[in-house]
Amino acid sequence: MTIENKIVAITGAGRGIGRATAIHLAARGARLVLGARSEAEIASVAGEIEAAGGEAVYRAIDVTRAVDLEDLVKLACERFGRLDVIINNAGIGPLSRFKALKVDEWDAMIDVNLKGALYGIAAVLPVFTGQDSGHVINVVSTAGLKIVPTMGVYAATKNALRTATEGLRQEAGKNLRVTEISPGFIDTTFAYASIADPDIRAAIVTRKEALAISPVAIARAIAFAIEQPSDVEIGSIVVRPTAQD
Repeated sequence: MTIENKIVAITGAGRGIGRATAIHLAARGARLVLGARSEAEIASVAGEIEAAGGEAVYRAIDVTRAVDLEDLVKLACERFGRLDVIINNAGIGPLSRFKALKVDEWDAMIDVNLKGALYGIAAVLPVFTGQDSGHVINVVSTAGLKIVPTMGVYAATKNALRTATEGLRQEAGKNLRVTEISPGFIDTTFAYASIADPDIRAAIVTRKEALAISPVAIARAIAFAIEQPSDVEIGSIVVRPTAQD
């Protein structure tokens, strides 16, 4: 039961849950392969890891491009000779009511939250098959467990990924582990950064300030799934504030 020397790739690693997970796993001895749209952000995370004595490489990627995920996996294999874990964490949440008809935002959530994770799976499966080992971790959301107004499309993308995750788990065989992590309200900018509607944004900020927990809580859950013996699979973990409905 160890994380030391595991090679772990993380998408959306520049901030929030991705950043917290990268730093936490590096402190446990993992070697990190970081991907995000902002090269400056992932360079900063990699610098923090290396300053603490860890090891991290990075590449600017857009998860809506399958080739970018392929490049991230290639970076891992070229630098470290293998890849043990991929954490499909990148996501967006421009919440709105259906009547606002934010069709472009719906498309963007499908492209990032669902297709981006599927592209990560597609990029890594040939490597995991060749190694006869590997671990896919998909970050979904409690928004898919309790559907509320303004989150319909966002929750739909996360539930679609939840379904795909279970399908992959059933197909994976005995040497590939598959895990879904469902965060609740987490203290990051994700909860409001992309919301255009001022009323929805204000409501989300108010709720986040009232009950959100640290992204380190998700990092610890991910570490727990990774550190299990190779014949133990943690299929699903829900991590939310105790005060969350």
